Formats: sequence, structure tokens, C-alpha cells
Amino acid sequence: MASLNASRVAALKKVALLADLDESDLQILAAAAVPRRYGPGEMVFSEGDPCEGLYVVESGLVKLFKVSASEREQVLTLEGPGASVAELPVFDGGNYPASASAEHASELLFIGKKDIRGLCLEHPQVALKVLRVVSARLRRLVAIVEELSFTTVQHRLAAYLLREARSRGKRTPDGVEFTFTISNQELASRIGTVRELVSRNLSRLQAAGLIKRDGRTVATPRP
Repeated sequence: MASLNASRVAALKKVALLADLDESDLQILAAAAVPRRYGPGEMVFSEGDPCEGLYVVESGLVKLFKVSASEREQVLTLEGPGASVAELPVFDGGNYPASASAEHASELLFIGKKDIRGLCLEHPQVALKVLRVVSARLRRLVAIVEELSFTTVQHRLAAYLLREARSRGKRTPDGVEFTFTISNQELASRIGTVRELVSRNLSRLQAAGLIKRDGRTVATPRP
């Protein structure tokens, strides 16, 4: 049990909201945290569900997303180890404003809102960090709205390809090469469009010589 608690404390230490807490406070929070495991694609919570607390990603990857009335999905963010998820409804008393699912096999720690609120009352610096995290999320959402409102699908697709090339590309004689790890449907949900337009615009970028494709391998000019 001690080693298990130590593992949870180590996971909590990585969370921006909790990084300044001393060991004794982290031990108390770790004891209150409930571990939950999710398989790929399994829902963590759905939009509109009552919020019972927040989640800390211990391992894996969590996708936060919205689904339209026509069942089109828009990915808001992907959160990995050390991230906290669903801070806002813990404090405003509302339901979860978006849905979350495990992108891969994931291990999360669930912390009830009573424990989080109590922590903020006892440690005001935690409340300030919550504001910083929520503000950063708001800025990201504003950027998504701006991108969807003022740019074309081709522009968003090209920007996504360049980000992928910069983050995990490998230099080759053809430029910077990387392998698609997601389907065109998932890519569409990340850039705010439909699968058909992703396929069409990938073909247009290739025809214009801006990318080279070989199956799931894509090469872009050096970023």
C-alpha cells in the first residue's frame, strides 16, 4: 500500500495545480484519489454528465471533444501524463461541458470536488493555479474558434502537417518525414472538418508538390 501511495504522490507532483504542495498534503490527496483505468476509446465522462470531480492523467492520453447535433466531432485538446482534466465544472457547479475518452489505454486518478475545493480553501496558491490552467484552456479554445472561423480546411490541414513534422518528423532527402498515426476521420475531428475534405485536400497538397505521400508516410518541406 505504501508503494502504491508513493506512486500516486509521484503522479500528483507532476500536476501544475499541485506542484507546490508539501509531501504531507500530497499524501492526504493521494489517499483520497481513486485510480481508474480506461481502454482505448472508452468514455471517461460525457458532455452534460454531473461533475463529481476532476481527473489527473497518470499514464496514457485523454481526448476532450464536443459532438454536434449532426454527430460531427471536434477535438478540443489531448491531455497526457501530468495533466488535470475538468477543473472548470468542479468550481462553477455545472455539468461537464465536453466529453472525454481515453485515446490509448490510460490510467487516471479521480479526485472528488469536495477534496479539491477543500484543498483550495486551505492552500490559496492552488486556487490561483486553477485560474491559470483554466485561463490557458480558454486561450486555446479562442484559438480554435479563430482558426475554424477565419481559415480554410486546406490551411488548417497544412498547419497540422507542419506541427507534426516539427514535433516528430525525421529529416530525409525528401524533407521532413513522419507517419500518420491517426485515420482521416480522426484528423478531420482535430481540424474541424469532415473526412472527405481531408482526403480531398491531402490530394491537392500532394498535386501541388507541397507534400509527398507513400501510404501513411508523409514528407513535407523542411519546416
